[in-house]
Amino acid sequence: MIANYRLFINFKDTIMFKKISSFFVILLPVCLFSQTEAIDRPLQYLSANKMSPQEYIVSKFATRDIVLLSEEHRIKENLELVKSLIPFLYKNGVYTIGMEFGASENQKTLDSLILAPEYNENIARKLMFNYNSGWVFKGYTDIYKAAWLFNKSLPESAKKFRILNLSYRYNWSSFSGYRTPEKMMKVFYKGNTEIYRFGIVEKEIMTKDDKILILTGDIHAFTRYKFPVYDFLGEDFVRLENGYFGNLLYAKYPQKVYTVLLHKPFMNRPDTKPELVSPANGAIETIMQKMEYEPVGFDLVNTPLGKLRDDSYYSLGHKNCALEDIADGYVFLKPLKKLSGCDIDTAFLTEKNWEQAKENVADPDWRPRPNSLEEYWKQILEYADVPKKYAEVDK
Repeated sequence: MIANYRLFINFKDTIMFKKISSFFVILLPVCLFSQTEAIDRPLQYLSANKMSPQEYIVSKFATRDIVLLSEEHRIKENLELVKSLIPFLYKNGVYTIGMEFGASENQKTLDSLILAPEYNENIARKLMFNYNSGWVFKGYTDIYKAAWLFNKSLPESAKKFRILNLSYRYNWSSFSGYRTPEKMMKVFYKGNTEIYRFGIVEKEIMTKDDKILILTGDIHAFTRYKFPVYDFLGEDFVRLENGYFGNLLYAKYPQKVYTVLLHKPFMNRPDTKPELVSPANGAIETIMQKMEYEPVGFDLVNTPLGKLRDDSYYSLGHKNCALEDIADGYVFLKPLKKLSGCDIDTAFLTEKNWEQAKENVADPDWRPRPNSLEEYWKQILEYADVPKKYAEVDK
């Protein structure tokens, strides 16, 4: 009886296995075709429409006044790109680069530096220190020097290139514990930083009918895209923010603003490993590998590349999120694991300015306020180690 029962089960399993096997034999080519098509169509489009990063970014000023470069901070290749853009921008009637990292209180000094007969590294260093006492990354002050060198090459009567500071010097000296409205009003004593940056661009660029390339972190560069945050009262417990710098620019000047995402890892969904993931679920890196990692710029909106799905943190609150929902364009310079950190300015933080530096350490609730110069350097160098951080991507 038991033997017959086992025979019956085995017989049924054999019939079922054949049916299932036949189903997968039919389904497998469909799946493979779908996956191949998902890569091939973007690849074909890119091969036919590729532009160098410089050509691509500058081309957007034919129809836009503001192009926002959405960067991952302290990436050497991104900042080298920005430096290389200066002559291209100038030739196309764009005379200003706006930078998140810089205090507007020091704008006159920065203007003087870039127009001076001789370039002064100490002044450049002090300007950046005044904004952020831990921002030791030479790539940013090197943009000052690149603008100075370019201006030196121009005829004396020619219009000069400018770097525009978009922030102010925050006051972290008395901050401790948790962020409260009262505490943050002391830190950001000139008000909401996003509104402040918007005001500078409107006054210095839009009212003068000028154009500007802006380098800023991704969250500040988003225009149409609304960044998700946890909200107990939100739909699916998510609230979509629309008050960041790029959102404000887009709200008032929707036809004049364009966001270009510089290739970077995306944050993974909360409480999910690894912490960093490859954009578009790895499709961008796969496509670029087939392109032999050629540096390129390309549109996302209404293109096969823009239709690539993304399931990273950016997809929270955004159903069927695709790259074109996040940004308008994209620039690829190198694969993620080949990107590097900026050169470090070893003269930036010393025993001489340590007391002043520790007084205004930024975001001390995100990482402990350092007790010594050595501890501060350790924190900075850990953050600067981009290859180590990016090695985590999709592990």
